[in-house]
Amino acid sequence: MIVRRLDRAALAARVGELADLLVDTVHGGASIGFLAPLDPAAALAWWTERAAEAAGGRLAVWAACEGGRTLGTVSLAFPDKPNSRHRAELVKLMVHRDARGRGLGRRLLTTAEDAAAAAGITLLHLDTETDSLAEHLYRSAGWTRVGAIPDYAAAPDGALRPTSVYYKRLGSGGPTGAPL
Repeated sequence: MIVRRLDRAALAARVGELADLLVDTVHGGASIGFLAPLDPAAALAWWTERAAEAAGGRLAVWAACEGGRTLGTVSLAFPDKPNSRHRAELVKLMVHRDARGRGLGRRLLTTAEDAAAAAGITLLHLDTETDSLAEHLYRSAGWTRVGAIPDYAAAPDGALRPTSVYYKRLGSGGPTGAPL
């Protein structure tokens, strides 16, 4: 399994595989902002839009590939405000159902955390469905739960679910993070 950062060209080359991963993740019940059934064309359009964000430095995307197939991804979203350049949001950690149980989620999480710390990011934050498998991963990786917001987002089946908010401090760098 190879995990690597995708620049705009690499992201564009893998957009179809990333769309398939998004569809699989939503159809597997993960609450990551989409409702089931997720139309593959909508997933493709969503990932295509991310290429511009990656090119503009507002998003860093990593993909885990094995045998020419994309089995997982994670991203860091960077704020555009001067007073928040020390932090980033961990977004869209996804692992294909066929690849779960092999430690890939933790590997992707660690990759994003390490890259953020190396770039001088000192604070990461995220939100995730309360009581989900993802929430267990974040807790076991040392993330701190701030609290939960009731009925925050609809699960893929449309039912409103609470969302837990987490943060993790990284390193001891200064107040400005360097772009990844």
